[in-house]
Order: sequence, then C-alpha cells, then structure tokens
Amino acid sequence: MTEVYIGIGSNVSPHAHVRLALELLERSFGTLRCSPIYRCPPVGFEGADFLNLVAAFETEFDLDRVHTQLRDIEAACGRDRAVRRTSRTMDIDLLLFGDRTQDDATLQLPRADILEYPFVLRPLSELAPAAIHPALGRTYRELWGEFGTAGLRLEAVTLDAEAPLAL
Repeated sequence: MTEVYIGIGSNVSPHAHVRLALELLERSFGTLRCSPIYRCPPVGFEGADFLNLVAAFETEFDLDRVHTQLRDIEAACGRDRAVRRTSRTMDIDLLLFGDRTQDDATLQLPRADILEYPFVLRPLSELAPAAIHPALGRTYRELWGEFGTAGLRLEAVTLDAEAPLAL
C-alpha cells in the first residue's frame, strides 16, 4: 500500500464542489483522512476566495492510475484543465505518492506547491506533522514552523453540508 496526499481546492460553489470531490475520492480510493479546511484568496488572478484542504488515502493502485483517476474526478466536478489562472470548480493536485520523487514533463513529486503555498503546507503539516518530506528529509511540522506567515490570510472554515451546487 502507498500513502497518497492530495491538495484539494475550489472557488466556484466551493462548499458543494469540495463535498462532491470528497465523495468521489472516497468512492475511488476508500477512506480518506482530511485536514482542516481553509479559506484563502486566489494566487495569480482575481476571483473569489478558495476553500483548500489536504486529504490522504492508502492505495494499491500505481501512480499512473491514481493520477488519471484524480483528473477524472476533477472533470466530474466541472474542471476544464485547458483554462488556467482563473476560478475553478475543482483543483486536485497530487502532492505525495509515498516517498517517490519525480520531476519530468508529466509530474513533479513531491509537488513544489508544498513549500511554496501556505494553503498547502499548513493543512499538510496538520494532517501529517511527523511525515518526512522525501527530498528534504524534514518533517512537515518543521517546514511549517519555518514558513513565513507575514500577511498570510488563512481562515479555518467548516464545510457547509447544505451549500447548493451552482456553476
């Protein structure tokens, strides 16, 4: 079994889309462990705030199958991957696949976003504080403790189970 960590984000009907993505992920991969959910502004474009979290699951599937299934779940949530730097119904990023490292045209593991964005590192550090970054050999708790948080706006939120899905 391989432990997989993914980043999940949405800023279009985010409560409903995150809820839908979590349901589809559980159907595909089984039991999920989830971090707290955070609201934060978009990075690189103007738009509504995102809801972001990190989820983990164990799988016997190979990397290609997991990656393909994650893209299929994004599509089922209305994601158009051809459109970039804009609001999105669902963004699922493969952050970690066990301790595998890879950096090529198709995939980067561990994903650089872990060290670049607080909306990735903070929930990862809360979900897996003692886990070790495969390339750096340091825990996510340590990495978050060193992350500069000046001007940071991350607000913990509860997922609204009644929020309607509107595209």
